[in-house]
Amino acid sequence: MSLGLAALFFLTAALYAAVGFGGGSTYNALLVLSEVDYRLIPFIALTCNLIVVSGGIWRFYSEDALPVRRMLPFLAASIPAAWIGGRIPISELVFVGLLGSALLFSGLRLLISKTPADGPAGHRSLPLPASLGLGGSIGLLAGLVGIGGGIFLAPVLYLTKWGSPREIAGGCSFFIFANSLSGLLGQGAKLSDTDILASTLDYWPLALAVLIGGQIGSLLGSKRLQPAWIKRLTAVLILYVAIRLLWRFAAAI
Repeated sequence: MSLGLAALFFLTAALYAAVGFGGGSTYNALLVLSEVDYRLIPFIALTCNLIVVSGGIWRFYSEDALPVRRMLPFLAASIPAAWIGGRIPISELVFVGLLGSALLFSGLRLLISKTPADGPAGHRSLPLPASLGLGGSIGLLAGLVGIGGGIFLAPVLYLTKWGSPREIAGGCSFFIFANSLSGLLGQGAKLSDTDILASTLDYWPLALAVLIGGQIGSLLGSKRLQPAWIKRLTAVLILYVAIRLLWRFAAAI
């Protein structure tokens, strides 16, 4: 494992934590481009995701912006779906294609979305069937490729005016944490019968890198330093690795 990869994980964690996400999709992409065994990649990425988003959860809790109870309808479906997704074996080609598509969506969403002004907002909960369907579909994708899924949930919550920007960011952080933990357990169960699970320990420096980067990013986010340019920089990073992954996917078809 190279020092450069650890540095990229540090940067990714800092950028994602500053905008309230974990960075799992980009960790995955960086590992793919570094030629890491694709079977190990979701496990490593989800571990790093949990480390980063834990700091965000504490930050939103301390700011009284962690609407756990209102997230329960989404989590009721997403948690078991993430575990199932983590258990499903997929080919490397499918993994890279799904991951590249998820990154492309994430990068474009961050690039073109505006940063809403924070303030009071009405609480407009989605109908229960919609919450379950949305949570379940995002959770399944999260478990399959090793992401938290908050980047997909957030636009829907903004569109439906589910809550204030801080509440949505806090809710998505908790959503990411729950799905990452469930997906990690599913990935661990899938790898437990193989001889490669122990190989994930070789990547412990990445966990340290995201721990430090995530703390710095959370501090930047809590100080609310130029959230717009932090989002744009994050989007550029995501789109760069998305294009590289999709190019690799297209060449392999």
